[in-house]
Amino acid sequence: MIPTHKHLDYALGYIGLNLLAEARAELALIKPIDRESPEVLGVHIELAMAKNAWARVITLAAQVTAAAPSFERPWIAWAFALREKQRIAEARDTLLRAEREIPEPGALVDYNLACYYCLLGDLAEARRRLKRACAREPEWKAEAASDPDLAALHGKNPPAP
Repeated sequence: MIPTHKHLDYALGYIGLNLLAEARAELALIKPIDRESPEVLGVHIELAMAKNAWARVITLAAQVTAAAPSFERPWIAWAFALREKQRIAEARDTLLRAEREIPEPGALVDYNLACYYCLLGDLAEARRRLKRACAREPEWKAEAASDPDLAALHGKNPPAP
């Protein structure tokens, strides 16, 4: 019998190759006792992200963060899915809550918060967050220059939320 962690590795590999049916089939092979674990649900989140299944991402991420609030990736996915559904204030609030739950939030939390604050018109907080994110991940400066969510920071019209 193949261990759960191997099925997860295989499923993530399939997702990386955009072989989503194969990823779903791999996840179906996981022992029933492990199917509700945060690690397994986390890979289901990645599959839902790859399919742009935003409602499913939101549902799964809420479930995972309730069980394992210190896991950062489900918070990021949850907020991103909310943003994709044009629920920007909820996306911001989700990541603000994540900051309280995650022992050491990564730079991506600040970067995404910069995007959400920018889209909501709080350019001062967006600049502050972006500065913090880029201090930790300097290569993101180039990404930020062309990110449409940060357009208002560069004097361009932001996308309609």
